[in-house]
Amino acid sequence: MSSVPLARSRGTLFAAALGFVVVLLDVSVVNVALDALRQGFGTDITGLQWVLNAYTLVFAALLLSAGGLGDRMGARRVFMLGFALFTLASAGCGLAPSLTALIFARIAQGMGAAMLVPNSLSMLRQAFPDPAQRSRAVGWWGAAGGIALAAGPVLGGMLVSHAGWRSIFLINLPIGLLGLYLCSRHAEPDRRNRVGSQRGLDLPGQAAGCVTLAALTYALSAAGGLGWAHPRVHGSLLLSLASAAAFIAIESRSAAPMLPLTLFRLPSFALASVCGAIINFAYYGLIFVFSLFFQLEQHLSPQQTGLAFLPMTVVLMAVNILVGRLSGRLRARALMLFGMSWAALGYALLWPVSLEGGYGWLIAPMLIASSGIATMVPTLTNLTMSAVLPAQAGIASGVLNTARQVGGMLGVAVCGFLVRDTEPVVFMQGMHRAIGTAVILLLAGFALCCIGMPSHDRAVDERRQPS
Repeated sequence: MSSVPLARSRGTLFAAALGFVVVLLDVSVVNVALDALRQGFGTDITGLQWVLNAYTLVFAALLLSAGGLGDRMGARRVFMLGFALFTLASAGCGLAPSLTALIFARIAQGMGAAMLVPNSLSMLRQAFPDPAQRSRAVGWWGAAGGIALAAGPVLGGMLVSHAGWRSIFLINLPIGLLGLYLCSRHAEPDRRNRVGSQRGLDLPGQAAGCVTLAALTYALSAAGGLGWAHPRVHGSLLLSLASAAAFIAIESRSAAPMLPLTLFRLPSFALASVCGAIINFAYYGLIFVFSLFFQLEQHLSPQQTGLAFLPMTVVLMAVNILVGRLSGRLRARALMLFGMSWAALGYALLWPVSLEGGYGWLIAPMLIASSGIATMVPTLTNLTMSAVLPAQAGIASGVLNTARQVGGMLGVAVCGFLVRDTEPVVFMQGMHRAIGTAVILLLAGFALCCIGMPSHDRAVDERRQPS
């Protein structure tokens, strides 16, 4: 096994981590700029949803194919192309003259993000040939992304308050340039991958998947303004169903599918994917709702809004690290049941939220909810990796991340629909419905874990089954 100089390995890790940082930072940082965007562009809740979901939609839809593109063209090359596209798109976001221009720039950001994430991991696999060192490197990579996701609202609040909303995108420019420099200087040149270069990109499956997600997102977002009875909403839902059926048919018949459906025959893998979608639905959906609540209903500044999320960010970072260390000692079933039930309890305790209530009593429920969510994230990753063969680890991780991003996108769309009217009394009714929806889904996930969660030994046996 060839060795890689330590300086090059560390430089590659830094570049890969920076790529993951900007991707997850732009998932969460926009939330604290919602009121500034609303006033700047004169838009409504639906417009704000698209600023968030245009990015997440493209990111989720292209994530699996971007990994295949890296197999064909080389992970380093695709990673650098993705970083360059993400950086240029961030400049486009920061300079956008209209809401439409901002949304299109966010779409370009999502394309760059999809190219960054899977190929950053591929670069780490090449830079750290020793399994133990690679495991530690991936741990640092994941920790950097987790910190970025958790710190996004706080950092965003400070930037918006002191430099305006455009700064939350322009901050990506120096990060992108640094990441490109480190990658070009330290990452190993791409080696020819004969297997990867011969593998198709499953363009029909990719197209069907994109249409499914885009049509569903449009229907959920447009229903707020047009109503569920509008022909465009009905047409979008029908298109989403038809393209989803086409996607399943294409993937089941493809010799090299983008999404191997046989993986879902493994109960642990299927359960992890469903639970990943549920926790992101609850987390992203309610972060969106509470961001609107703090800014539009309680009239907090962006910086105050970011600080309001500070208890959640601290707990998310701490519990992620703690559970990552304990996951080898505790059974996945126990961690999953605890995480689902604890998150459901935390969000349920937020149910009595009111316009007149003080912020102080929100802290404990937010801490409970975020610790439950944080318990689930590393547990789901470990469960996914233990359920599949080593050769399937890359695609399995990609599927889990895609499921989580789709769940987050649906969370913003559904919860945004529920709080589409910003009149205080009506908004609060919608907010309570959004909280209730998240709690019900988390309890459903808890029930699924109770019924379908295999023991550790059974998960290992599943992995040995042909797929």
